[in-house]
Amino acid sequence: MTLRSAENRIHVAGPAGRIEVLQDAPADDGKWRGIALVAHPHPIGGGTNTNKVAHTLAKILSGLGYIALRPNFRGVGETEGAHDEGNGETEDLLAVLQDARRRFGNLPVALAGFSFGAYCQTRVARHLSEQGQPAERLILVGTAAGFVGEGRERRVYDTRPVPPDTIVIHGARDVTVPLASVLAWAEPQELPVIVVPGADHFFHRRLHVIRAIVTRAWR
Repeated sequence: MTLRSAENRIHVAGPAGRIEVLQDAPADDGKWRGIALVAHPHPIGGGTNTNKVAHTLAKILSGLGYIALRPNFRGVGETEGAHDEGNGETEDLLAVLQDARRRFGNLPVALAGFSFGAYCQTRVARHLSEQGQPAERLILVGTAAGFVGEGRERRVYDTRPVPPDTIVIHGARDVTVPLASVLAWAEPQELPVIVVPGADHFFHRRLHVIRAIVTRAWR
């Protein structure tokens, strides 16, 4: 069953200052299934919490009964601080989660991310696991892993291993994060990757496919 949700903007205190967060909460207050953190793509490339893939993930999860939180990364929108290559961004995601637990209780946690946001969520997942409070489930879309980009823009993402039930979705025509890089990251983990035929990095005209995949896979 898909629940209706209401979106509002809040601010959370983070390690580098204020964090701007979009919050999608199921309309049925008090019957929340859990807390979901949704991370957007790379700020240097224009990524924000209103990105259509991040927005889609938040709406899917709020429809499944989660309080979905979409923070803006450092230097984006009203979030203070400067881009920190994933380190500070991971700290900020954890700060948003800590604030949510204070407000809503120690509910199960789902992590979702797109591109650079997916990379950050693998780091959040590792931290939570090391603290003895592992995430309930992860959704990673267009995951920045291994070699990404070309020439001077090429860099290597040391993307962390993830649990075997992680939902990994990638576009067959992704030229921003080559499918080969994601498969090379997933292979040592024996981690399945769901490849969407015809989809580019931003899943133009394929957002409904992401919704169908996640909804079918969730339990």
